[in-house]
Amino acid sequence: MTLKPPPLRNDCFSLPAGVDWTPVDEALSLLRARLRAVVGQEAVPLSAAVGRVLAADVIAQRANPPQPNTAVDGYGFAGAVPEGAHVMPLVPGRAAAGLAYRGAVPAGQAIRILTGAALPAGVETVILEEDVTLGAGEIAFRGPLKLGANTRKAGEDVAAGDVILPAGRVVTPADLALAAAAGLSDLVVYLPLRVGVLSTGDELREAGDAAAPGQIYDANRPMLLALLGQMGARPVDLGRVPDDRDALRARFDSARAEVDVILTSGGASAGDEDHVSALLRESGALQEWRIALKPGRPLALAMWDGVPVFGLPGNPVAALVCTLIFARPAIGLMAGSGWHSPQGFDLPAGFAKRKKPGRREYLRARVRDGRVEVFKSEGSGRISGLSWAEGLVELGDAAADIQPGDRVRFIPYGSFML
Repeated sequence: MTLKPPPLRNDCFSLPAGVDWTPVDEALSLLRARLRAVVGQEAVPLSAAVGRVLAADVIAQRANPPQPNTAVDGYGFAGAVPEGAHVMPLVPGRAAAGLAYRGAVPAGQAIRILTGAALPAGVETVILEEDVTLGAGEIAFRGPLKLGANTRKAGEDVAAGDVILPAGRVVTPADLALAAAAGLSDLVVYLPLRVGVLSTGDELREAGDAAAPGQIYDANRPMLLALLGQMGARPVDLGRVPDDRDALRARFDSARAEVDVILTSGGASAGDEDHVSALLRESGALQEWRIALKPGRPLALAMWDGVPVFGLPGNPVAALVCTLIFARPAIGLMAGSGWHSPQGFDLPAGFAKRKKPGRREYLRARVRDGRVEVFKSEGSGRISGLSWAEGLVELGDAAADIQPGDRVRFIPYGSFML
């Protein structure tokens, strides 16, 4: 089974008339409303399902447990027992997991039973072996013991026909245990979202190559490819292209058959050498979203022959922030796992900062001794701050005068499902 949804509309990124600066929350709402899953589906065995996105609800094929069983090693009998001393004769044999007892246990008698064994007919209650004195063909113990003690009911975990895993969930190892216990051998999942990463710029060189004055190493591509892998996408390295319109067009054309989404870095603004935005503008489907955001104001969104293109800023700090804030939830939606908003935590600040109104700011941050520290410089060229940080501090659109001890919102990198 392979199902493929239709392509996105060519105008899915268009902004309402008159929009100039787009607030972060509005931009996120627009993306969420206009994007959807763009990948097909397939059935895979449980062994290949970890990390994949469920394309359909998973329905239990059998109950778990499938029949009443014992939670302990001990002795089973019918009913409850009142307070006081009791002696019960033992029936011959025993019940063990996978070895069902074929007979019935008469009232007033007990049977040896081991953890996980199905309860034989006539057994409703189990007493721990540590609470029993074993004699010749009989046991002695003290009550009280309530009806059903130390047993599990059939289906008390999962009933046959229950939805045990919802569509859109990213399958975990624990999910495999649940699916297997409920009788599943295969799961219907979305095909991995193939996300291409392309760097642009005459000044870029590959790490390890000789770099002349004025040239820099491509830091964005390895970062973005690794991020995509952690997001559960299938990263596709589209390499780098110089500041040449024809070369860029050829790379976009060849990428159409390789990927479902393209992330570019660099050339997304409106300068003389911003060939990404210029080429996409020629295609007639470019929307330059000027986000009220620091860092990373220019965000170029377009369709290239049916393939969504996210044009990220070339600065690595801005590229990372835009990827986490915008591309991460959008990729989740297009991959079938749904829109995920990161979980933030209000913690006391270990820093002071005055912020002007009008745009959202994200600071590289980490938590030490219960307080949020921010990187020593807000400069967007300080790549070392990305490595130093363990998350982001989000400062709202309004003006702020933050003093040490004030509560600020810290979003750890892990909240972006990395």
